[in-house]
Amino acid sequence: MKKRAIQKHLLDWYRRSARSLPWRGAGDAYAVWVSEVMLQQTRVETVIPYYQRWMQVFPDVAALAGAPQEQVLKVWEGLGYYSRARNLHKAAGILMRENGGELPRTVKELRKLPGVGEYIAGAVASIAFGAHEPALDGNGMRVLARLTGYDQPADTSQGKKALGGVLRSLLPDGEAGVFNQALMDLGAGVCLPRRPRCEVC
Repeated sequence: MKKRAIQKHLLDWYRRSARSLPWRGAGDAYAVWVSEVMLQQTRVETVIPYYQRWMQVFPDVAALAGAPQEQVLKVWEGLGYYSRARNLHKAAGILMRENGGELPRTVKELRKLPGVGEYIAGAVASIAFGAHEPALDGNGMRVLARLTGYDQPADTSQGKKALGGVLRSLLPDGEAGVFNQALMDLGAGVCLPRRPRCEVC
């Protein structure tokens, strides 16, 4: 299938079928960042109530930076992998001291924050700021591996590099963030690890 056909089909499907998630459409880089950190190693349906509670208590970078760590960990309690909460808190302090409470707009600068790896940096830059950057999660890797016939382990550095290159080549101008989210949703709801719904695709 040609590049433009893939772009059109996936974006058209996403506009009809996108999951309704509380952090989508807000246009808030902080909301995107918090949600992506929470979604690391945690299912969407588990994250939603934690995200909603977090945003009530810490609605912005300043509120998070100004809170004691004990409170941050208490609000996070039950979500697991507590280093994620500590890194969010630490990064918020850095942002207040060095960037006026604003998240950086580029992958390079985002990667300097504690706990922000390649995927989260790409997600925040593309979704919140419209940067032409890939954000490749496990769902996206599975879709692209099947689409291209990539038969090596996807979750190795070599696999991520190869499939990341595929995703970058497919990103439509001006819609990288939407395309990244569409790919995630396709992997989460259609191109499943077992029993993929190929008839829907």
